[in-house]
Amino acid sequence: MTNAPSSTVPALSTPHMETARRALALIFLCNGTLFATWAVNIPGVRDRLHLNAAEVGLAVLAIGLGSLVTMPLTGGWTARFGSHRVTRVCAVACMLTLLLPFLAPNLITLVVALTLLGAANGALDVSMNAQGVTVERRIGQPIMSRLHASFSLGGVLGALLGTLLVGNVPMLAHVGLVVAATTLAGLLAGRLLLPDLPLEEAVPGAPQASTWSPAVLLLGALCFLGMLAEGANYDWAALYFRDVLGLTEGRAGIGYAAFVTTMTLGRWFGDRLRGRLGDEGIVRGGAVVTALGLALALLVREPLLATLGFALSGLGLSNVVPVLYGAAGHALAGPGIARVATIGYTGFLLGPPIIGFLAGIVGLPAALGLALAGAALVALLGGQTFALLRPPASEK
Repeated sequence: MTNAPSSTVPALSTPHMETARRALALIFLCNGTLFATWAVNIPGVRDRLHLNAAEVGLAVLAIGLGSLVTMPLTGGWTARFGSHRVTRVCAVACMLTLLLPFLAPNLITLVVALTLLGAANGALDVSMNAQGVTVERRIGQPIMSRLHASFSLGGVLGALLGTLLVGNVPMLAHVGLVVAATTLAGLLAGRLLLPDLPLEEAVPGAPQASTWSPAVLLLGALCFLGMLAEGANYDWAALYFRDVLGLTEGRAGIGYAAFVTTMTLGRWFGDRLRGRLGDEGIVRGGAVVTALGLALALLVREPLLATLGFALSGLGLSNVVPVLYGAAGHALAGPGIARVATIGYTGFLLGPPIIGFLAGIVGLPAALGLALAGAALVALLGGQTFALLRPPASEK
């Protein structure tokens, strides 16, 4: 006998549902703060353990590999125990495991620690997005983009805090402060999340996501392509401005800053736009904007226009993954988000190194064309994908 979410879900007041939305947004924000805290302290960990660039790369890769282990499993956990319970446990586990890399005495233990951090984060990524779909259904309006905007805001908060503390306080004190604050927030917020709706009520007539159905594969492919383009912007924008456009070290981050800023703003206002354009419109339209932005940046190669291009890319991509996660949760029975998220995250993990490999052969501008092609494919395949998710006319 499993501990499946109860088939009798109590009616909730609007204030209760709004409280749940804010609690979940806080968990997303804490998750973003956590990863920004790790990112700003990577140089300190490198220096403390005397690592070279290849060893740092191996350590960072461990986070992604750990996530890929737990992501496919979390769909089953949420189906059995409820996304609210899994999110609550994984949020606390994720915050606590941030301490482990900073306690590691050597490269081997660092890789193990980061694998555990990645595993906890992969499970949290799937479960909190599944909970987002539950809250979205209860409220009756789109909220997924705003939740992902909270993650981005958490990254900004973590980066700002790191700017103040890194080099001024001991690294372990900085991390300990973040872990204590985010763990407490996770414990409090986790108690306010909502139980899932019964499957037959939540997804009537849905294709079974426990198999690799065409809907799962196509949604996963769109997520893969979208996250490949996102990872390319994150990891290669600054190098493109420095090595290709010739900007100085201090100004080379302008393209990255433009991308992150418009992505955050696009997510903050994306739910309203999603309500007007629909899921298919915002995914395909966003992909077109991304492709045009990258084409402008890669073909014109003038710093001001390239900055505009990366800004357009961030704006276009801002709602692609949140909407695809939401579509998976709404339209697929079983662990739909888990399978789609796993395929998508593979693109985020593999995309940047593939572009790096290609850059060594054909140059960085041509290699970044892979991200442009990915965005164009999202626009082309989006219609077929969303057509598969629409219920038959008799069920509308």
